[in-house]
Amino acid sequence: MRTRPILELRGVHTSYGNIKALKGISLSVYPGEIVSIIGANGAGKSTTLMSICGIIPLKQGEIHYNGQPIQGQPADLLPPMGLCQVPEGRRIFPRLSVEDNLEMGAFFRKDKDEIEKDREHVFDLFPVLQDRRNQHGGTLSGGEQQMLAIGRALMSRPKLLLLDEPSLGLAPLIVQKIFEIIDEINRNDGTTILLVEQNANIALQTAKRGYVLETGVIVMEDEAQNLLNNAEIRKAYLGES
Repeated sequence: MRTRPILELRGVHTSYGNIKALKGISLSVYPGEIVSIIGANGAGKSTTLMSICGIIPLKQGEIHYNGQPIQGQPADLLPPMGLCQVPEGRRIFPRLSVEDNLEMGAFFRKDKDEIEKDREHVFDLFPVLQDRRNQHGGTLSGGEQQMLAIGRALMSRPKLLLLDEPSLGLAPLIVQKIFEIIDEINRNDGTTILLVEQNANIALQTAKRGYVLETGVIVMEDEAQNLLNNAEIRKAYLGES
């Protein structure tokens, strides 16, 4: 018998004014998985994550986290529940130091000793952040800022981590390193991950399962390897003729 999903979207509709962004999407993420949502620009990938986090209100449908409905829940109450997002574009605090940025990820926690352990764990994952712990976040490279954004999210001890376009604007070698860390966070820490990513190749190589989103509708779902081997997916999203 399969375990209960840690996250479940049921018939979710979201709009920007009169523009329908999500048109009744349903998806599930199970504990311990990496699940990827792929699709072109404007397909609704980031909107899906922002809807989960309560940043964009639902017009219709339900979102369940750990079996409980969370639609309408204020976004700032979700990290203490174990649900945390790394937004598109990193959104770090540029005038705060690396260390202070990490502290912001644990703003709701009171267990100082455990916070210290988690900070050291982030430095183990991203040694460059330890080297730059006193630098302002805004002085870091794009790749380092992405590492900092992920590290800040990890400071909340997420059970479910939402990653929005972690490869955006980064060089291929940095992208490979970021995704190696994403895989390590999942395997070693047991963190469940929902990954939105336009780089379909690396997303599906990393994920266990995947959903294909087109203009606010899920048009395909399957094991990630099956999607990678699908001729239509390879033509549409991997640039193959």
